Amino acid sequence: MNGISNQAAAGRSDVTGLVTVFGGTGFLGRHVVRNLTKKGYRVRVALRDTDSGKFLRTMGEVGQVALVKANVRDDASVAAACQGADAVINLVGILYQSGKQTFEAVHTEAAARIAANAARSGVRKMVQVSALGADLEGSSAYARSKAAGEVAVQAVFPAATILRPGVLVGPEDNFFNSFGKLLALSPFVPVFARSLMDREGTGFQPVYVGDVAEAISRGLEDDDCQGQTYELGGPRVMSWRECLMTAAQETRRLCIPVPVMMGIARFMAFFMEILPAPLLTRDQLRSMETDNIVTEGAKGLADLGITATPLEAVLPAYMARYRKPGRNPRVLTS
Repeated sequence: MNGISNQAAAGRSDVTGLVTVFGGTGFLGRHVVRNLTKKGYRVRVALRDTDSGKFLRTMGEVGQVALVKANVRDDASVAAACQGADAVINLVGILYQSGKQTFEAVHTEAAARIAANAARSGVRKMVQVSALGADLEGSSAYARSKAAGEVAVQAVFPAATILRPGVLVGPEDNFFNSFGKLLALSPFVPVFARSLMDREGTGFQPVYVGDVAEAISRGLEDDDCQGQTYELGGPRVMSWRECLMTAAQETRRLCIPVPVMMGIARFMAFFMEILPAPLLTRDQLRSMETDNIVTEGAKGLADLGITATPLEAVLPAYMARYRKPGRNPRVLTS
């Protein structure tokens, strides 16, 4: 296995071989593990439940992917997972709070614990995956906790590379797949309006999950990335309504966007939060009060040598599953 050492001749890092990944079973995590194994890394995936990650072993050669038990709340297990690793990647994150799984505990405290133990263990490289819109003064607890996590990581591991991806898209995403499921049930889909005149909704810059996985690898390989922050967005800025209509086009279904004022949406979300896996929360709505796009002048995919993949190249492959059998290919959008 070649690991990062193959990049030395090109002026890249000479870090070799073993990378510990926290959060490797998630949507982004599985793409990161696959990307790392293809590049020749040995991958150690730190999991609370190792049985949940058995499928990751098939992404590499025999013995290339190892699973270790670790709880991000426990210093000893995090330290053990970091021991002997050349690099650490933190992908741990949640979209809503539940019980002890709070934003502060997962995005801030766990990130600080991972970074501190990585530093104590002599790990040379770290990539902390945050989120586009992370802001200590942000309107949502999610955005504030992500920003606090960045600060906590940099305090103990100043050379860590911070990546802030936008909304991730790909076969297992929770974004366009959600639109596909909604359109399969009804043509009437809400657009959360921020004012009486708003018919478009929040702006997004969806980014292909494979591009983000590659960005993470490059964050490890290139010494110039150390201590830097990158905002990762796709080639298009799209409103919520444009995303809906794109989903309708790909699924060949009728879509009738229905503007819903934020006040009404928050009332609905109050009751949805009772569900074990809420479709919508008030904190998510607070995040949607501002556009989720790359900051002008911020370093991004291009600075990592990556050309952003257009949505048109990835959506058809997985959105077709939401088409009615025998549906005429004529686009039925309003």
